Amino acid sequence: MSCHEIEAVRLGLMNVLGVGDQSAREHAEKELEGHLEGPIEGLVEADTLAEIQRHLDAALVDLEEEVATMDSEDPEYDYTRGRLLEVRNAERAVERLSVQGESIVDGMGEAHDTLHETFPVEE
Repeated sequence: MSCHEIEAVRLGLMNVLGVGDQSAREHAEKELEGHLEGPIEGLVEADTLAEIQRHLDAALVDLEEEVATMDSEDPEYDYTRGRLLEVRNAERAVERLSVQGESIVDGMGEAHDTLHETFPVEE
C-alpha cells in the first residue's frame, strides 16, 4: 500500500515553494521509485501551483476510477478510499494556497498604489 499522490504533491509543493528539506525529498523520491508516470510524474515535476492543480485533478480521476472498479471486500478497498479522501484534501489545500497567493499579489498592488497616492511622483 502506498500513497504516491501525496508524496508527489509534497515534492511538487517543495519545488514551487522552494523548500529545501533534502531528507524529506529523498524519502519521497525513494517511495515513488518505479511510479513516476502520468499525474504522479507531473506532480513531482510541477513548478507552479497551476501545474499542481492540473495534475492533482488527473490523479483524482485515476483514483476515483480505481475505487469505482474495486470490490468493497478487497482488503485494500478502505485504504484506497482513504487515499482518495486525502488527495481531495490536498486539492483543497492547494486551492487555498493559490487563493491566498493571489490575495497577497493583489495586496502588494494595492500597497503600491497607496504609496504612489500618498507620495506622488512628478515626472
